[in-house]
Amino acid sequence: MQERLQKIISQAGIASRRAAEQLIAAGRVTVDGRVATLGEKADPAVQSIAVDGKPLPRAERHVYYLLHKPTGYISTARDERGRRTVLDLLPEVRERIYPVGRLDGDTSGLLLITNDGTLMNGLLHPRYEVSKTYVAQVAGQVTEQSLEQLRRGLQLEDGMTAPAKARLLGSRGGLSKVEVTIHEGRNRQVRRMFSAIGCDVRKLKRVRFAFLSLKDVAVGQHRPLTPKEVDRLYQLAGIVRQGDKE
Repeated sequence: MQERLQKIISQAGIASRRAAEQLIAAGRVTVDGRVATLGEKADPAVQSIAVDGKPLPRAERHVYYLLHKPTGYISTARDERGRRTVLDLLPEVRERIYPVGRLDGDTSGLLLITNDGTLMNGLLHPRYEVSKTYVAQVAGQVTEQSLEQLRRGLQLEDGMTAPAKARLLGSRGGLSKVEVTIHEGRNRQVRRMFSAIGCDVRKLKRVRFAFLSLKDVAVGQHRPLTPKEVDRLYQLAGIVRQGDKE
């Protein structure tokens, strides 16, 4: 499949698209041994593309996983402090993968893992309002008035939150269990929302991402997404899916 050279170079991790355009304009990019021109398209699956004489690495096959993240793991590809990362839970995967968004180290639940940057960016873009559902166990009694505050939106230090869906699942032993659905992705947002209504979160778990759930996926385990699930995620992200290189 042909794409613009600057996009191919950017996806290979060589340079940003703008910097790739400058490389092409400077005559530093070749296609099948011929100096490329700005605006040119190529198919990296069948053509040899090089920058400064060095061939681009072949594009990896896209992979997609649903992970049931335990607490105690951080949502990053690597950690300079040596802490356990979510990628430690997928040791058999050879592709260079990364999590779609983040869950805090003390938050468990559903996390998508992929090497498809286009899909990741679409799912995280605020425009598409992809929903994420959490179950929080909080100290104290959560009232209907508190739930209404979550539903209307709250003023946090980084601005108003969008209205959330919230319902009380039950209360026992001084703890309340609340289900909250949001479509934003601010840092520690759910915890800060509960703090704003005077509730301390003791446990937090993401149980759904869009239409995906943790059904039949044990803590610490993962499963590949089906082609139909990937297609649905692309639709939610507003992207027309093009065939992956197999």
